Amino acid sequence: MSLNSPNRIIIASRESKLALWQAHHVQDRLRQLYPQCDVSILGMTTRGDQILDRTLNKVGGKGLFVKELEQALERGEADIAVHSMKDVPADLPAGFALMVAGEREDARDAFVSNRFTTLADLPPGAVVGTSSLRRESQLRARFTHLEVEPLRGNVETRLRKLDEGQYAAIILAAAGLIRLGLAGRIRSLLSPDESIPAVGQGALGIEYRAERDDIADLLAPLAEQNTMFAVLAERAFSKRLGGSCEVPLGCHAVRDGQNLALTGFVASPDGAQLIRRSLTGAVANAEELGSTLAQQLMDDGATEILAALALTSASHSGK
Repeated sequence: MSLNSPNRIIIASRESKLALWQAHHVQDRLRQLYPQCDVSILGMTTRGDQILDRTLNKVGGKGLFVKELEQALERGEADIAVHSMKDVPADLPAGFALMVAGEREDARDAFVSNRFTTLADLPPGAVVGTSSLRRESQLRARFTHLEVEPLRGNVETRLRKLDEGQYAAIILAAAGLIRLGLAGRIRSLLSPDESIPAVGQGALGIEYRAERDDIADLLAPLAEQNTMFAVLAERAFSKRLGGSCEVPLGCHAVRDGQNLALTGFVASPDGAQLIRRSLTGAVANAEELGSTLAQQLMDDGATEILAALALTSASHSGK
């Protein structure tokens, strides 16, 4: 630690088991790096945790999971906030900075069921639960015979609803199940060809006030290049498309040597329209690649899908 490094770090975190696992993971890493630094966790409940009777796209989107944590940073109650990168909106509020921490966990979606092994095994009319329009649109595009129903709550709540028989199967992020020691509940993993993951899925992000150079220096050793480049590209893709919970989109980037291979999609919520493209380019141009891929989708017709979604959102908000 340099002379300007803080001797105490407070981590703001949601209080779900998964969020706290992530916060403790970062806490452990910082303690290993800086044993003389006091690293503690401030648990908080966000609006996203409180509103469970409606889907995220109808109550304000993913920002509901981070806003209270950002307010704690603004008030000086915490120094950093730990997030699942897939929960962080593409546009950060002014005055905040974000770094990608550590290696990415498995970015794929997981198929979880007590009776079936894969999506293809589900009979007509079977109910699949998911919390995201991204998953829903891809499911509806591929499996028109299935019923897709909303599923909110933390990982444990979603598994309980499955076990109670409310759903024949549910789709969750594999990373969350693995981190919670629940990998045994995964019946199969959906390849990115079957279900393109959410932007940043499986990666951890650490947010802090942009003027805190001392924090930026402290966090620098936690960065992992492969994950960083992939997430930069995916977030640039989402930002170019105005990505939010109201837009069914996904993007997955994988580094291969000095290249980065991206696949992304935009769809209508019912899956009737789904535009998908892939692009490979130099890893050093990660953000440019993400933005270019998004533009290609827009040129292919995604602009019309986005415009229709904006009209639908405006009509709902005006009611």
